[in-house]
Amino acid sequence: MTTKTLRQILAGDKICCLPGIYDFVSLKIAESMAFDALYMTGYGTVASHLGLPDAGLATYSDMLNRVQGFCGASTKPIVCDGDTGYGGLLNVAHTVRGYEKAGAAAIQLEDQEFPKKCGHTPGRRVIALEDMVAKVRVAVQARTANDGILIIARTDARTAHGLDEALRRAEAYLKAGADILFVESPESEEELYKIAQRFKGVSLLVNNVEGGKTPILQPKQLQEMGFKLAIYPALGFLAAGHALRAAFGNLLHSEEGRHTDSAPLYDFQAFSELMGFQAVWDFDKEQDRLAQSV
Repeated sequence: MTTKTLRQILAGDKICCLPGIYDFVSLKIAESMAFDALYMTGYGTVASHLGLPDAGLATYSDMLNRVQGFCGASTKPIVCDGDTGYGGLLNVAHTVRGYEKAGAAAIQLEDQEFPKKCGHTPGRRVIALEDMVAKVRVAVQARTANDGILIIARTDARTAHGLDEALRRAEAYLKAGADILFVESPESEEELYKIAQRFKGVSLLVNNVEGGKTPILQPKQLQEMGFKLAIYPALGFLAAGHALRAAFGNLLHSEEGRHTDSAPLYDFQAFSELMGFQAVWDFDKEQDRLAQSV
């Protein structure tokens, strides 16, 4: 089966649900499943790669390293978090070209002040609208071809300035050339509907964070509203964190040390194959065969 490009996905009728990948284990698991595209979560990537909060502490080099690794290990289009572009307009252009060269299908750029913060956490502040318009314009110009990396313009204005301001900003970013619009942290189903109605026919992304500000609706509901992409950035690392705490906690407190009873476990053989050990075993067998034939 040929992997669809992100542009082909957006041209289709169905909403695309993208699981959040944050390390190579989550990538390998998502890659082996029937998802059409993946989402490189900034929160999860910074947490797993650096052990730090997603609060503007990761550098362009930190994130590009992950983009290169993830895109190089996947056959599926990956939407990658580009934060604020890591600086001024020149930095934005450099970031877009770097992400595109690394293989990202789309880059997400947001209108937060630097240092930025995760979208569903408090304390976010946005830059002037005209400054973000300039960033979007530069991002569009920086890509190497019209069919190159897609530009996702995200506004974080809803939380501090209300939905009307967020919609006004999204409209301006669309006019500046953004391919996909991302209004972060709407706080009700009614607000999601208003966003979709305002931008009918536009490629819209919705962020589904378990425990976040936005109600999580069924993909069918979001599709009927008009959303094209639904990302689930926290699902993987929240599930993994819960499972690890359960398994490690059981080991810590078990008098008999029966840690395998704490939670369902991935079969070791199957996990080894998922990580690519079959190729290692096959290589070793072939080398043994060649050595014996000498």
